[in-house]
Amino acid sequence: MASEAWDEIRTAFHVARLGTVSGAAEALGVHHATVIRHIDALEARLGAKLFQRHARGYTPTEAGHDLLEVARAADEAFAQLAGRVRGRGESVAGELLVTSIGEIAAKLAPALVRFQEAHRGLVVRYLTGPRVFKLEYGEAHVAVRAGTEPAEADYVVQPLCIQRHALYASRSYAAARGLPENVPALARHHLVAHDDLAARPPFYRWLREHVPEAAWTFRGTELGALMHAVRAGAGVGFLPVWDGRGDPDLVEVMPPRPEWDAPLWLVTHVDLHRSAKVQACLKHLKREAQAWPAA
Repeated sequence: MASEAWDEIRTAFHVARLGTVSGAAEALGVHHATVIRHIDALEARLGAKLFQRHARGYTPTEAGHDLLEVARAADEAFAQLAGRVRGRGESVAGELLVTSIGEIAAKLAPALVRFQEAHRGLVVRYLTGPRVFKLEYGEAHVAVRAGTEPAEADYVVQPLCIQRHALYASRSYAAARGLPENVPALARHHLVAHDDLAARPPFYRWLREHVPEAAWTFRGTELGALMHAVRAGAGVGFLPVWDGRGDPDLVEVMPPRPEWDAPLWLVTHVDLHRSAKVQACLKHLKREAQAWPAA
């Protein structure tokens, strides 16, 4: 009975997600009659209508929405379990899921490409952005975190490198407005900064303490986008030294300071840390990081 109930719930989940019996049947690899039978049986079991039938397909009722939330959580939990199980293999093959902030993609993506070239059976999934993926749920095999050392009990944390930052402006901005000669002069310039006034990077904490908010004239939520704004002439802003010093269109306004440094950490879950795939990736990234300029 339990197995039958799960089959019916899974079918209802796909009907709600796709909106049609035919779509759910295709996704599940079953006949459309099986989908209808499962929906009818589940509605009889629960004593409630889960869908409104109409010419365009199926729309969940209030009870259907409740069921959908439960089914979605179960489906996501199973997917996370599958990710953790896949990561325990002893070969460097299958999927490797790595996450980081987008700001370090210029260094990390080429490093992962070189790792994949050495392991042709590997599918690399490199997910970037501000979201912190939960390694304990199998959402990633390896995470590269910036800032404060992660302190979760089941995480294995290793230092990767220090990402140094400096203040830069484009040559076009410097030609139009000049450059600040010291920290107090920053208040008279246009600053490129994070839209979240409580943003965690150490250089933005410093900016909050030393430059009035009125000077923060161009703001954004992604560090990569803010880097493009600096290059486009929006104002003075922070860039990683390894990006800024290699760009002929940029001028270094103020050199790196220790309080602007962002430590980078390699983070794995204890359950997957010793797998061949994860160990090979960690060793490769540490070796790659040795060639990244610190200043």
